[in-house]
Amino acid sequence: MSNLDHWEQRYGAAGYLFGTEPNAFLASQAHRLAPGQKALAIADGEGRNGVWLAQQGLDVLAVDFSPTALAKARALAESRGARLRVEEADLARWQWPRETFDVVAAIFIQFADPALRARIFDGIGQALKRGGVLLLHGYRPEQIIYGTGGPREPEHLYTRTLLQDAFAHFASLEIRDYEAVIHEGAGHHGRSALIDLIAVR
Repeated sequence: MSNLDHWEQRYGAAGYLFGTEPNAFLASQAHRLAPGQKALAIADGEGRNGVWLAQQGLDVLAVDFSPTALAKARALAESRGARLRVEEADLARWQWPRETFDVVAAIFIQFADPALRARIFDGIGQALKRGGVLLLHGYRPEQIIYGTGGPREPEHLYTRTLLQDAFAHFASLEIRDYEAVIHEGAGHHGRSALIDLIAVR
């Protein structure tokens, strides 16, 4: 089964795999957002984070390679009265825009192996305006022990050192690693080993 078929199958199930509410870390950063800003939601799946950003008054582009997920994202946006632009995109081939976005949200995008992750991280740096902010959230390697969501491949997970090195050229970095119980649909549920990055270009 291809990677796309895998996700099409997961997103094709009834309901929303990761729920319809925004990720808690993303929601906690609402004070950094302003109406009218342009935001990019990477691998946004069924739209819970992109729709929330749109509800804050941002002009949001949500990208994902699953057409089934994007159809659900459109439906969620419509049900919330939010304007959300969506684009079907394979991030291994997507042409990243240059200095376009004030905010990039990268929430649990750990489908990416190290090579693809490097391409995505480079693309984020290209797509952000100077002074723009990256809000990135994911799992640490300890998550494999918990088994409450995320990939099983250790090389897909984030460490503090990995993120520091990847975004060392940004103007400022804030990194927090911690454990918490999360409830994000059936996909992310239970005690989890998490890491947050707030990086200003």
